[in-house]
Amino acid sequence: MYLAPINTDSLLSQAEKESLYLKLVEQLNKDFNLANESIDLSLTISADELKSELHEKIYRLIQYKFAEYLNLLYIIDVSESEIKKLDGSDLVILAEQVAFLILKREWQKVWFRNNY
Repeated sequence: MYLAPINTDSLLSQAEKESLYLKLVEQLNKDFNLANESIDLSLTISADELKSELHEKIYRLIQYKFAEYLNLLYIIDVSESEIKKLDGSDLVILAEQVAFLILKREWQKVWFRNNY
């Protein structure tokens, strides 16, 4: 049964525990490329590096390429209602929260594809 992770660390540890971490990285690369915002994550990237690189990429998109950021959210299919719930007063925190929502949606895709 699919259980939605409560934070980035639990999501990444669950992905590693279920041996789906590489598929999660591949899915991230695939969807970022579909949005023409290549992130080029190595398949050997550690969970901490992944978290950091994704956070930095989202921060830059929000700051400098907002239209591309919105397109990325659309392509990944991040819930609009979840995005609207976030407080945008601090961009660093916002980017971290959006990175988690992206990871959560990508994890959901990978998990369902693997289990059904």
